[in-house]
Amino acid sequence: MVAKETEKSSALAVEEQGIDIIAESERKGKPSSLFWPWFAANISVLAMSYGAWALGFGISFWQAGIAACVGVVASFLLVGIISIAGKRGNAPTMVITRAIFGVEGAKVPAAMSWIATLGWEISLTTTAVLAMSSTIEAIGLGSGAAPKIVSTIIVVGLVVVAGVFGYDLIMRCQQVITIVTGIVTVGFFILAWGNIDFSAIGSAPAGNLPAVLGCCFFVMTGFGLGWVNIAADYSRYLPRKSSNGGIVFWTTFGASIANVFLISYGLLLAISNSDLSEKVGLDPVGAMASILPTWYLVPFTLVAVLGLMSGAIMDNYSNGLALLSFGVKLPRTAAAALTAVLTVIGVVYVTFFSDTFIGPFQGFLITLGVPMAVWAGMFVGDVLMRKRDYASDDLYNPSGRYGTWNVKALAILAVGTIIGWGLVVNTAASWLTWQGYFLALFGGKDGVWASANLGVIVALLIGLLGALILQRGDVAKQESLDSDATAEI
Repeated sequence: MVAKETEKSSALAVEEQGIDIIAESERKGKPSSLFWPWFAANISVLAMSYGAWALGFGISFWQAGIAACVGVVASFLLVGIISIAGKRGNAPTMVITRAIFGVEGAKVPAAMSWIATLGWEISLTTTAVLAMSSTIEAIGLGSGAAPKIVSTIIVVGLVVVAGVFGYDLIMRCQQVITIVTGIVTVGFFILAWGNIDFSAIGSAPAGNLPAVLGCCFFVMTGFGLGWVNIAADYSRYLPRKSSNGGIVFWTTFGASIANVFLISYGLLLAISNSDLSEKVGLDPVGAMASILPTWYLVPFTLVAVLGLMSGAIMDNYSNGLALLSFGVKLPRTAAAALTAVLTVIGVVYVTFFSDTFIGPFQGFLITLGVPMAVWAGMFVGDVLMRKRDYASDDLYNPSGRYGTWNVKALAILAVGTIIGWGLVVNTAASWLTWQGYFLALFGGKDGVWASANLGVIVALLIGLLGALILQRGDVAKQESLDSDATAEI
C-alpha cells in the first residue's frame, strides 16, 4: 500500500528536474517501460491519413503500403538508437548533443529542435482541436467558431497540465492512453470494415521508383524523423546498466507497431473511397470520422484526441527542455507554459485562417526535416562510435573535454542542409518554392525525381558519414581522457 501511494504521489508531483543530470538515486525503470510513451504517442488516428497521402504520390496500393511501412520502421529505428544516449548521459537529448557540437555550438541544433517540437505540437494539437470540434458539430452541440474555441481551450489546457507536471505524470498518462486508444481503435477498424472495397486495391496504377522513394522519405520525415530530437528525453531516467538492445527494440517496436496497422488500414479506406481521400487534406481526423455511425463519434473522438494529445504532451515537455538547453534561464515549468502560449497562437492560425491543413504541414516537415535529418545522422554516428558513457559533468562545462564550439560538426550540418534543401521540391507552400536548386542535375523540378524528397535521405547520409569519417578522432580523444584518469588512479 505504501509503495502504491508513493508511486501515485510521485506521478502527481511537479517534476523539479530541468536539464540537469539525473542523480543515480533517481534513475529508475527498465527498457520495456519505453514501450508505453512511444506507443501512446504514435497510435494517433492521424496515421491513417498517411494512407491517403501516400497514394497522392501516384503509386499503387502495394507500393504505398511497403514504402510507408519501411519508412515508419526505419525512421523509428533511428529514434531507438538515439535513445541509447539518454541512459549513457542521463541528460536530455539537446544537452547530450553538446558532445558533438560543443557546449555553445549545440545551441544551433537546440534552436532547431525547439522550432521542430513547437511545430509538431501545433500540428498535433490543431488536429486534435479539429477532431473534437467536428464531433461537437456532428452531434448537434454547436456550430461555427464556438466548437473550435471550446476544443482549443480543452485540448491545450490538458496538454499544458501534463507538460508542466513532467516526466512521472506523462509516463503514467501514456499507459492509460495506450490501453484506451488501443481498444477504441479496434472498434473503429470493425465499424469501418464495411467501407472497404477490396476489389479497388488494384485500381491504382504502379508508379515509378522516384515516386515510391518519395513516399518512403515523406513517411520517414513525418514519423521517426519528427521524434529523433527528443528521443533521449525519455530514456534519461533509465539506469546506466540498462540494455542497449532493449532500449532500441522497445522504442522502435512501441512507436512502429500501431502505425504499421493504422497506415495499412488508412490505405484500404483511401483506395476504396476517392472522396474520403480528398477530404483528408483539409481535416484528416474529421474525414475518417465521417464514415462512422453517429453513436461512435464520441468514442472515436476520444481516441483521436487522446492519441494526438499524447504526442503533443511529449513535444510540449521536450520543447521546454530544448529551450533550456539553448541557454534560456527559466524554470522548466515556465518554459512549458511559454510553449503553450505559442501553441495557442499556432493553433488559432491553422484552425481559423489556413485554407488547408496538409499544405503548411508538408512544407514544415520537408523544410525542417532536412537539417534535422543531418543532425540525426550525426547523432546516430556518435552513438555508434562511442564505447564509453558520456562524461555528464563536461556536458555543462565549456572548458571540459567537449569544448565550446566544434567547427567540423557545424560544417557537416551546414553542408548537409544546403545539399538537402537543393534536392527537395516544396510546392506545399508558396514561400518555400526556392528549394530544389540542385534538381536540375536530375531532370529539373518537374522531373521524375522531383517528388522523391531525396534531400531528406541524402541529408541523413551526409550527417552519418560525416560523423563517422570526420569526428571519429574527436570521439577517441574525448574517451581517451577517461583512460588517462583511470591510469592515474
